[in-house]
Amino acid sequence: MEELQYHEQRDLKNEKKLQELLASLPPFCADFFRGIEPATSSMTRLSYAYDINMFFVFIRDLKPELLNLQTSEISMNDFTEISVTDLERYLEFLKYRPDDPDHKNTNKEAGIKRKFFSLKSFYGYFYRTGQIKTNPTLSMQVPRIREKEIVRLNQEEIRELIKEAQNGNGLSPKQKQFHEKTKARDCAILALMLGTGIRVSECVGLNLGDVDLTEQSIHIHRKGGKEATVYFSDEVTRHLEHYLEERKGAGIDPAEEPALFLSLRGKRIAVRSVEYLVKKYAAIVTPKKKITPHKLRSSYGSALYAKTNDIYLVADILGHNDVNITRKFYAAIEEERRKSVKKIDIV
Repeated sequence: MEELQYHEQRDLKNEKKLQELLASLPPFCADFFRGIEPATSSMTRLSYAYDINMFFVFIRDLKPELLNLQTSEISMNDFTEISVTDLERYLEFLKYRPDDPDHKNTNKEAGIKRKFFSLKSFYGYFYRTGQIKTNPTLSMQVPRIREKEIVRLNQEEIRELIKEAQNGNGLSPKQKQFHEKTKARDCAILALMLGTGIRVSECVGLNLGDVDLTEQSIHIHRKGGKEATVYFSDEVTRHLEHYLEERKGAGIDPAEEPALFLSLRGKRIAVRSVEYLVKKYAAIVTPKKKITPHKLRSSYGSALYAKTNDIYLVADILGHNDVNITRKFYAAIEEERRKSVKKIDIV
């Protein structure tokens, strides 16, 4: 129940922000968010709201007939007058904002593509429900993303990362002041994320009651409200046992604070804090690689796929809804396997 309460509180916070944004958007936007609610998470809807708000602000400033209106005063008729050219100008604006000549705050390729798909979903809803007769996004080219090398940790780097979290040898004097108090927790977090591939949001949402050391498993809440049981190794178990003993000795009542991982203040650790600790240790072990919690997830998925060669198992454990997402992500491993035939002497 406490775990559900944590996620419910997060959803309520997102919903409150969404309602605040809706107040500044054209009234018909509420139909879209009501329509997608059953199939999307609160975070997805909030992201859509930010993207759509940016779009309407741009359109208002672009069109002289809308310039004196608030975005909340834009009508459905005004919406139907938006052309493909207007949409293309918006994508160009995202890439080359005139108010940002140095391109310090412009969107990266992935951000532009995400904003385009937000609009595509938005237009698709009104076209599907018959509220608009044409869907200009269907005539547009999807923004291209140049393929980048996928950053992962190899097995040696994973061992070094855990080792650095244990001894803290590479930390600054200031960081070392806190290391003794957090090293058991940090090791447990890193080991659990590297040993299960869970998302950082799933990690910070864990409660004590979600951990079963006998079965070596955790019960997690996935994106979109799905639940899953994920299993871990003896090594992860060892780190969790050590941390749980230390947590028990801290004298924090589980009934008052049921969270598994705690901050130095004795409260549930925040996503940002986990992002910081990952960056802190990774910068010492792999300074040339920009490692984030998501890269730990990628590292686990890569290791699991290399060991099992089962893309469906990897997709299931990582909680991917579409196996093609997983297949594309781990295509590099397949390429390495194909290259390995060069080492086989046949003739």
